[in-house]
Amino acid sequence: MAGGHRIGVDLGGSKIEAALLDGAGAIVLRQRIATPAGDYPGTVAAVAGLVAALEREAGIVPTVGVGIPGTVVAASRLIKNANSTWLNGRPLPRDLEAALGRPVRLANDANCFALSEAVDGAAAGCAAVFGVILGTGVGGGIVISGRIVAGINGIAGEWGHNPLPWPKPGELPGPPCYCGRTGCIETFLSGPGLAADHRRHAGGTLNGPQIVAGAEAGDVACRATLDRYAGRLARALAGVINVLDPDAIVLGGGLSAIAGLYDAVPRLWRPYVFSDDIATRLLPPRHGDSSGVRGAAWLWPPEATQ
Repeated sequence: MAGGHRIGVDLGGSKIEAALLDGAGAIVLRQRIATPAGDYPGTVAAVAGLVAALEREAGIVPTVGVGIPGTVVAASRLIKNANSTWLNGRPLPRDLEAALGRPVRLANDANCFALSEAVDGAAAGCAAVFGVILGTGVGGGIVISGRIVAGINGIAGEWGHNPLPWPKPGELPGPPCYCGRTGCIETFLSGPGLAADHRRHAGGTLNGPQIVAGAEAGDVACRATLDRYAGRLARALAGVINVLDPDAIVLGGGLSAIAGLYDAVPRLWRPYVFSDDIATRLLPPRHGDSSGVRGAAWLWPPEATQ
């Protein structure tokens, strides 16, 4: 394989992005296309085409890692839990390897985010990192000593489908979740969950950015919504700290841009963490939207790219 170079692919529901990283982790080439939604063979061909285009331009054949909106079942190597539903039940690893003519590594997109931020991002040098996605859904990934922990069922880090801990009045039974239960963390902390909470308390149809802007402009109802959000995020992450005890938690996704969370949440999680001293840091992402392709590229360790 080419000396230290690697390709990462972020396979999303609306776009597919591929990037070539050099040995120092810098992105040297990048391409993005629309995802052929609903078309499995077209999706495989699109990923292979992006990789081939980068290889032609660079004149090298590097390793390839792919971040996907789902999980690879270890025994069957089929995809499950993908919100890009045309991938579910399909042998995507096998088909990509056949199309590219070499091994390909795949991982959940939240795991790729966590890996990117752990390797050379906001949490570089940390032994244990929990990466959080706060967007249309709520996901998470665990990285220990620079390696993703996927879990025996492939669901490590899926904290969004645990119940919101230490519920307060009015939070039970909680909003219905697409998973069939009620009161999941995702129903409170996703972007749609934030908007729905504001609608329940204040009426109207404001989305996340509008709620943030309203709070910054002094709107009392918007400020109350963000305060509830910070308190719920603090309780939810306290549960993670009590189980995983990570060095750092890095926030990603659209709601990670709410600057006030990084001061408020560590202060608010203190009563719920089972320790007098709390060293866990809550960090904004360093790589932001680039974390998907970067984390996918880092699925291959340095020694595999020499």
